[in-house]
Amino acid sequence: MKNTNVADAVLQAALDLFATQGYATTSVQQIVEAAGVTKGAMYHYFQSKDDLLFAIYDRMLTLQKRRLEEITSAGGDTIDVVRAVCVDVVESSIDLLPEGTVFFRSMHMLSEPRRKEVTRRRREYHDEFAALIAQGQAEGTVRTDVPRSVLIAHFYSDVHYLSYWYSPSGPESKSEVANQLADLFLRSITLEDG
Repeated sequence: MKNTNVADAVLQAALDLFATQGYATTSVQQIVEAAGVTKGAMYHYFQSKDDLLFAIYDRMLTLQKRRLEEITSAGGDTIDVVRAVCVDVVESSIDLLPEGTVFFRSMHMLSEPRRKEVTRRRREYHDEFAALIAQGQAEGTVRTDVPRSVLIAHFYSDVHYLSYWYSPSGPESKSEVANQLADLFLRSITLEDG
């Protein structure tokens, strides 16, 4: 195996094992065996299981934040931008379903500095999304009779549970599910005459 692929192989093996059997019950030995590398090779790239867990979160958070910034910088009507962000976060969450599984089941097991970093980065994303909702409210297209935090939680609760109910082999494609969830969300937050 080429050195450039060792880190990827280790990370993929860790992801698969953490998603199927849990972070706490997965040993470093199981990870290196599944990756087909030695412990020394793994430790060249990752000092601990905590490094592996954080790397899984980092990949997911980096991708979703980059996509959010691409969508928002493209501009357009606020509701169209909100819809595009909603579709993207569902599609990317489905693409990263194992990462999402690990994320929501194991985040509390990160070391405290890493947990704070993940929380900070999630808050950054949340704040950008909240700013879009606030912009829609200021424009009169998004309802204001429900607190903004509740509107946002309404959508993200669906996203957070994708790993529990969505199956890529199920009847709906990721795009169908993403569009359905975005439509349901937008119908629930937009004003009739907005």
